[in-house]
Amino acid sequence: QVRLVESGGGLVQAGGSLRLSCEASAYGYASGCMGWFRQAPGKEREGVATLDGYGSARYAESVRGRFTISRDNAVRTVHLQMSSLKAEDTAMYYCAARAINRCSDPPFQADAFGYWGEGTQVTVSS
Repeated sequence: QVRLVESGGGLVQAGGSLRLSCEASAYGYASGCMGWFRQAPGKEREGVATLDGYGSARYAESVRGRFTISRDNAVRTVHLQMSSLKAEDTAMYYCAARAINRCSDPPFQADAFGYWGEGTQVTVSS
């Protein structure tokens, strides 16, 4: 069993930046397929970015060019650098992990991830 803990959320003005982090409690998970999802009030959960165990990243169209997913295996952590934030980026952001290197295809299939964090809130004021 692995525990995922997100951090880095907060309140930021539109156009600003935030960096989210997700630390896994066990090795072998943060180095595999990891993903970030988000859910805004009244909306369905949506995939934001994934990073497979081979280093390939995929992004939702709505965040491509503004968000970057990366990992630091030494500290079992995956980051989501968010720039040029918009009000519509406001949501609870969740980290998710698979126990294997390959991510799902098509991407952002939430059911493919067996481990989830409790989320960190991101609020972008306009």
